[in-house]
Order: sequence, then structure tokens, then C-alpha cells
Amino acid sequence: MDKRSDQLHIYFLPMMAPGHMIPLVDIARQFARHGVKATIITTPLNASKFSKTIQRDREMGSDISIRTVKFPCKEAGLPEGCENIASTTSTLMYLNFIKGLSLFQNPIEQFLEEDHPDCLIAAPQFSWAVDVAAKLGIPRLAFNGSGFFPLCALHSLMEHKPHLKVESEMEEFVFPGLPDTIKMSRQKLSEHLKDEKETPVTAIVRDIMRAETTSYGAIVNSFYEMEPNYVKHSREVVGRKVWHVGPISLCNKDNEDKSQRGQDSSFCEQKCLDWLDTKEPKSVIYICFGSMAVFSSAQLLEIAIALEASNQQFIWAVTQTTINEEQNEWMPEGFEEKLNLNGRGLIIKGWAPQVIILDHEATGGFVTHCGWNSLLEGVASGLPMVTWPLSAEQFFNEKLLVEILKIGVPVGAQAWSNRTDSTASINREDIERAVTKVMVGQEAEEMRGRAAALGKLAKGAVEKGGSSHNSLISLLEQLRNIKISSN
Repeated sequence: MDKRSDQLHIYFLPMMAPGHMIPLVDIARQFARHGVKATIITTPLNASKFSKTIQRDREMGSDISIRTVKFPCKEAGLPEGCENIASTTSTLMYLNFIKGLSLFQNPIEQFLEEDHPDCLIAAPQFSWAVDVAAKLGIPRLAFNGSGFFPLCALHSLMEHKPHLKVESEMEEFVFPGLPDTIKMSRQKLSEHLKDEKETPVTAIVRDIMRAETTSYGAIVNSFYEMEPNYVKHSREVVGRKVWHVGPISLCNKDNEDKSQRGQDSSFCEQKCLDWLDTKEPKSVIYICFGSMAVFSSAQLLEIAIALEASNQQFIWAVTQTTINEEQNEWMPEGFEEKLNLNGRGLIIKGWAPQVIILDHEATGGFVTHCGWNSLLEGVASGLPMVTWPLSAEQFFNEKLLVEILKIGVPVGAQAWSNRTDSTASINREDIERAVTKVMVGQEAEEMRGRAAALGKLAKGAVEKGGSSHNSLISLLEQLRNIKISSN
């Protein structure tokens, strides 16, 4: 059989949100490096965020391309150009965006019928993808951008409903059936999980769960050594075929790829590197809450005052969504000028070259919202973390960092919040305490040792013969066998 007819052709359909697109694009690139013909389907605006990277891969010999489909903004009741969940600012816009995903089906179905790929890897939010793949007689794999532990915790919640048996929002319940004893209160759960009331989001989640459970299997951006008990739990208790292929951020070897991961950095990475090069090893803490967080000026002010009081050197990425650019009222008077004079801190307004910063030897800690990509990037860089979960499954991820891996210090976030919440919830004293605890003293040293060991395991997992490398090879082998048997 010649190489062309034996070559697998896989379609990748990422959810249009930074936390989903970034890893699935990297997974498509990794598949292409293993000889797969990879086609990524997205909208023109989203394609522009990673087209340079794909072009570089093509020049290096990868068979990878992008096909674009216009997002039905008008039909979904969204403003023109709202092609990414990060652009939504209310629950109504979010619901309209999800509605838009179903209008996406016809053009993508046409692509699939024209090309007849051998497999479709799609985000669970495209719940119709499982039916389209079935119609074509090809496997559909789910990718939802989360890890094994949060997926197992969610499964326990849906299966046993322990959160419905407590009497108050603050009372803790135990997740039944998990390998570790994990407790949580209802106030840390998203609205649609809290009770059995039917909400507009409940129907969407039900559809997503159906699509996940009826898929051929799932790809997870994680590695066996980080959560071995939960890889086994997923396979044996949840009963799913799963392949771990992470940390996928490690497929970016050069600084250009690292800095453009997700989109071009709004801050010159060379400036960042030059500043970090002047610092002692492990002396800088990096603060970033991902691309979706919306903080009030009052909360940003608490962070600024805490950083000043902590006496730690820092890089703080404040994304555009969190800034009131006109007033800058969140910054203490003379704060930025003082930082420029004493060189103790660097503020990046907008998208930061996160992987480059985390990988630098001067970086010694990370304040994170516990989004799965950030969590894994922190782990791969061998860093202890201050955990500040906000929404999505981030409170589950905090449990993994703090209680299971023991490389996290909680800042004290107590309640799940919508993106548009704008109150100051964490005070300066708690922020300063957590930052100091992760950077200074005996406990910080022990955490740093555990984090460094885990970082080595992460790097080993994606090398030839490592657990994630072998898992990827095994998946490709299975897909080739399905292709051969269906011909």
C-alpha cells in the first residue's frame, strides 16, 4: 500500500474559545508530525490567530491545512465578528453563541462529504458531530480541553448527586467513588450543576454529555504520571476509551511558536526575556488569569497592592477584558512608575507570551485561575502555583493542584462566578499571604521540589517512548486499523 492511500486524514473541529482552540490546534500539529493529513476547521477570524504557525509547519513538511466557514453571527443573534466565546459578554450572548454552533452543521457536513476523512475530532459543544460521523461511518473522538480528574469529578457528581443532599451552599459534600477523598461545597459549582432545575444551559449540557458518551472515545491533554488513578478511573469506572497526549504545549519547541501560541503577543517577548534575564533563578512570580476573566477595578487594585506589599518580583499579565483603559483607576498612584524605576515588576496589558515566561529559569511561581491549559503549562514548567479559580471546572482543578499533587496554595476563592461578575472577592492580605507562601520558606522549597519532579515527568511523557507519545501512537494505530477494515 503506498503512503498516500495509507495516510490517515483527520478533521479537527475546535470549540471557538482560546482554552479549547489552543490545545486542539497543537494536537492537530502533533498528529501531522506523525504523518497524518490534518485539516482544522474554524472561522476566518479564529483562523487568523494561528495561521502563521500552521504555515511554518507546512514549510517544515507537515501535511496540515485550515478550512474556514463563516460563523452565522447574524442568524444566531450576535454582532458581526463575534466568532469566539471570549467575545461574549452576557449569558444571552453565550446562549446565542451555542445556538450558532448548531447552524454550523450544514457547511461542515458538506466538507466532510467532499473529503471523507478517516476520523473527526470535535469539541463536545458540537454535539451534532457524533451523528455526522456516524452517517459517514467514521469514528468521532471528543476533545473538551479538560483533564482526567475534573472529568471524573463531574461524572461522580452527575451519577451520585451528592451536592443535592447537603442543606446549605457552604456545607461540604464528598464526591463518591473517586480514588481520593475530595470535598467541596455547592457554592463552588456552576449554576447548572447546583440543582435539578431546568435552565437554558441544562439542555445544552445534556446534549454535550450525550455526544461525549456516544463518541468512539476521547483525547485528553494530560499525561499518565500526573493523574494515574484518574486515567484508570476513566477507563474502568466511567467506562470510556481515552488517550492522553499531553502536555501538548511541549510540542512548541522554539520561541516563535511559544510566543504566538493562541495569538500574537501584545508584548515583545524579547523585552520579557531581557527583563527576566536580569533576575535570580526562581525569584519571579507570574500572574495571569487566562483570556476569559473579567475583574473589577476594585479587585485589580487589591492585587496591585498585595504584589507591592509582598516584596516579590513579578510579571503580571492583565488581559484587555479586565482593563478599563481610559481610567486605569485600578492602579495605585505612581505604581507603574515605581516599577519602572526599581525594576521589581513588569505589567503586560494584553496577551502575554505565557509559555516563554513560565519556562524561564527566573520564574519561580504562578498565580493562576486554574484553567486546564494554564495548569498544565505550569506543571510542564515545574512551578508551584497560587490557585484562584473563577468558573468552568476550575474549582475541580484547584483540588488536583492543592490536595492531590500538593503543588498549589489556595488564595481563598469560595464561590463560582460568571464572567461578568465585577465585585472584589479576594482581599489584599489573602493574596499577599498566598504569594509569599508559594515563593518563600521551607514549605515553598518542598512544593518547588515536587513541582520540578512533576515537570521532568511531563517532559518525559511526550518524548519518544514516553506515556503520552506511546498513547498517541496507539491511537493512530487503532484509527489505521479502522480505516483498513472499512475499505
